[in-house]
Amino acid sequence: MEDVMTALEWLSKLSWIDHRRIHLLGFSRGAINAAYAAAHSPLVSKIILWSGVSDLADTYEQRIDLRRMMKRVIGGTPARLPEAYRLRSPLYYAERIHCPVLIVHGTVDEQVSLQHSLRMITRLQEVGNAPTSHLYDGLGHHFPPPQHIAAIQRMFDWLKA
Repeated sequence: MEDVMTALEWLSKLSWIDHRRIHLLGFSRGAINAAYAAAHSPLVSKIILWSGVSDLADTYEQRIDLRRMMKRVIGGTPARLPEAYRLRSPLYYAERIHCPVLIVHGTVDEQVSLQHSLRMITRLQEVGNAPTSHLYDGLGHHFPPPQHIAAIQRMFDWLKA
């Protein structure tokens, strides 16, 4: 997570970067990093959370194939280290995200459940942030090329607005 924060600091020192328009996109687990950066740096002006994980404890429960890696990286299970999982879960620091947020997700995503995005939308609304959502009916974690290109164009339209 500190890599993103360091990159933001480095970008902010470049004279040719418009500091008012630093946008981050986080895909899947990378959405955690984008949300963390937005919550902890005033340099982030907009974020896109694409098929993003919002609650690592839920991911632990849903993705048996990732449990061993998560226990190794985080140091234990959500039952043993609930605070460590919360600290890494955007749902629990959404109140610190003050920039515009776009949430993109396919409705039949099997890697990161749509519930992650729906809960993040609700949580952001609860704390006074009005996220925009682009939910794609019938699409999974990775969109087929034509739909991916269209979703990217729609994302760029949102960034320009």
